[in-house]
Amino acid sequence: MESESDPLDEPPSPPCYSSVFERERHVCYLEMMYHLLPSPYQDQEINHLTLAYFVISGLDLLSALDRVDRDAVASWVLSFRALPKNKGVPNDGQFYGFNGSRTSQFTPDNNGVLSRNGSHLASTYSALAILKIVGYDFSSIDSETMLTSMRNLQQPDGSFMPIHIGAETDLRFVYCAVAICFMFEDWRGMDKEKAKGYIINCQSYDGGFGLRPGSESHGGATYCAVASLRLMGFIGDDLLSSSTSSTVNVPLLLDWIFQRQATNGGFQGRPNKDSDTCYAFWIGAVLRILGGHKLIDEKALRGFLLTCQSEYGGFSKFPGQVPDLYHSYYGFTAFSLLGELGMNSLCVELGMTDLAATGL
Repeated sequence: MESESDPLDEPPSPPCYSSVFERERHVCYLEMMYHLLPSPYQDQEINHLTLAYFVISGLDLLSALDRVDRDAVASWVLSFRALPKNKGVPNDGQFYGFNGSRTSQFTPDNNGVLSRNGSHLASTYSALAILKIVGYDFSSIDSETMLTSMRNLQQPDGSFMPIHIGAETDLRFVYCAVAICFMFEDWRGMDKEKAKGYIINCQSYDGGFGLRPGSESHGGATYCAVASLRLMGFIGDDLLSSSTSSTVNVPLLLDWIFQRQATNGGFQGRPNKDSDTCYAFWIGAVLRILGGHKLIDEKALRGFLLTCQSEYGGFSKFPGQVPDLYHSYYGFTAFSLLGELGMNSLCVELGMTDLAATGL
């Protein structure tokens, strides 16, 4: 007589994924992050404002911005602002934007003057995006000082470094500068033609864009390039239906973009890479700007994203992993692009809801 098999010897059952977008669980996930970030985020403290942007913009996408105190959020964000020691527009080579966290916000002296200024372009974009989402009046912000000092970050080739003490330059920071100027409706912060030239030089032989001229094409860099050109007015809406010439090689770009949808329905950031939740936004947003978003397999993409949806709320990078704020936020943006019911529509160029972008 055969002995009964040991349950431990049996192969594990395949994971069971929800077939629907779990909106309420995602709202609860973001509410938890709003009140207290878990300990694994300690090493991301330098990016505190960016993490806050994922939370606030995510709640807005989920039509749940009423779960936060907008005035308290605005007050907290404004506390990271870096200001010159003297009134008026400074000419000291520094950038007066927003610090990314308390650890990069050096304590002022007894006279209230900062000994060091750690404001950063990406943190400034995140701060202004949050303020726009919560409905803060931008006329109350000293935009002249911010934008005039931001020109100190633009390099002769049109690129931007993120901080005035020097750092790498690439398309990420060009996008941040462009978005900042666009939100203020004031282009004094940059030379648009130089920025345009740098972006064009980043288009690779295969049609995508690298972070720098000569670099490998990448989904995130391609978004930064295309969204920047759109915000600056160098490319129009729905280029696929337009007969006018374009600043970039659109057919080659589209060929590269359409090859990024993998057999499992998800998008990859580069050839020979696994599908990743965040590229549903980086690639999907480019397709939306170019007018090609209806030419992908939306059902397959949705299916892949649902395998990355956590039972506790949020999204992971790959199926079956623990969710994180970054991939959760871009999972939410992807479902907004897919037209999920109960979600606010997304302004893909600015990375926030259409309601927040237009101020209505």
